[in-house]
Amino acid sequence: MRIGILGGTGPAGSALGARLASVGYQVVIGSRSHERAAEIVEQMKAKWPQLDLSIEPGDNTSAASCDVVVLATPWDSAATTATEYQEQLSGKVIISMANALVRVGHEFQPLLPPRGSVAAHVQAAVPRCRVVAAFHHLPAKELGHLGAPIDSDVLICSDDADAIKTTAGIVSQIPGCRPLDAGELSNATAIEAFTAVLLQLNIRYKTRVAPKLTGIKGDPREAHPS
Repeated sequence: MRIGILGGTGPAGSALGARLASVGYQVVIGSRSHERAAEIVEQMKAKWPQLDLSIEPGDNTSAASCDVVVLATPWDSAATTATEYQEQLSGKVIISMANALVRVGHEFQPLLPPRGSVAAHVQAAVPRCRVVAAFHHLPAKELGHLGAPIDSDVLICSDDADAIKTTAGIVSQIPGCRPLDAGELSNATAIEAFTAVLLQLNIRYKTRVAPKLTGIKGDPREAHPS
């Protein structure tokens, strides 16, 4: 499977791309500037030469042409970017990982994008795509520590059940991560906003927290809503 990262040169997108490449996926780091993407990929390969990462630079058109696409742009340009490449994205699973947040003094506060969440706004902008909300709570620094597991649940929501399964399969390949089906895309509002709480905990306790839920037994990918 080829996974494209739109806006993949930022901290979160590049870290996720490197992590996915480290577990065997073919990854295309997309950017408006192919030169910038090439620079980031060169840095990744130099940092982990022993891993022989299957990762390549491209422009956003190349990234949008992959089998599954991750939107790693800033939250306020996610829908615009998806619309710009909607022909390449049509019918595909599009993973939105952006959080609409603002820092006010020492506090992080969630914002309310159109449609209630970044993911829902993207889905409305590109209705022929299958938008999934996921990866919101994984710290970029820990994602970039290749070889070390990430002890975290990944909450996944979408209005397309098969898109949730596809995303859960990707998440389950990341050591330490457990995919959880969090329901329909309307739940992305709470998932994205909760990131503000996690960031505030990071500041208060000088750490990097990630959510881990208790009480779910067995393989959560086999669960079905009642």
